[in-house]
Amino acid sequence: MHFIIRGQKMKKLILVRHGESEWNKLNLFTGWTNVDLSEKGVQEALEAGKSLKENGYKPEICFTSYLKRAIKTLNNILDVMDMDWLPVYKSWRLNEKSYGQLQGLNKVDMAKKYGEEQVLKWRRCFDVQPPALAMDDPKSPRQDPRYAEMTDDQIPLTESLKDTIARLMPYYKDVILKAFANHDEVMVVAHGNSLRGIVKELKGMSEDEIIKFNIPTAIPYIFEFDDNMKLQKDFFLGDPEEIAKKMQSVANQGKAK
Repeated sequence: MHFIIRGQKMKKLILVRHGESEWNKLNLFTGWTNVDLSEKGVQEALEAGKSLKENGYKPEICFTSYLKRAIKTLNNILDVMDMDWLPVYKSWRLNEKSYGQLQGLNKVDMAKKYGEEQVLKWRRCFDVQPPALAMDDPKSPRQDPRYAEMTDDQIPLTESLKDTIARLMPYYKDVILKAFANHDEVMVVAHGNSLRGIVKELKGMSEDEIIKFNIPTAIPYIFEFDDNMKLQKDFFLGDPEEIAKKMQSVANQGKAK
């Protein structure tokens, strides 16, 4: 007698950082500033959608932030995949880390003024916050109608990665993870630091490891789980050499050239 053992169907989480924004192009701290995609960023998003489609991925439900660079990246991905009809859920909890007073300032200029080590801490250190905004500052999310639902205690005037993870993970655990109860493939399009928070949790990375980990723009990052949601493997979708170059480019943004 012969038995046929069917391969277990993996649960898949697709993480995508938004494509290059206009402020990425200018090497400015962006944070919660609602900056649009650059032409390159739009093309990166379209390429991400093409890559996902060609490799047979079929997300069933999507999550993104309140910021247009992530929303438009997701829209372009779904357009290429001919999956515009998918349900999409937005949350401010998936927004990028708040860079406080640094938002709108050039990273190289800040490195020259304060030193590369200080800028690295502001950009990547687990528990170091950039200088905070005042609540009534024009750059404060309190002045933006999309955050009217939030209490003053929830409004980030600056954030460390630790703070970003603290406001992100309840949403990830209570909403995104629970989506796997009814879906096999879930896609999250968000930001470098909010996604780093998810990656740190999934891979059990230390604070030192996450400081050195950079997520390139618009490269799908795939996590595969068994039926018990135990991580089996993770990988970026694309050419390893090109991905390594993009990750190094992100790392170099805060250096005084």
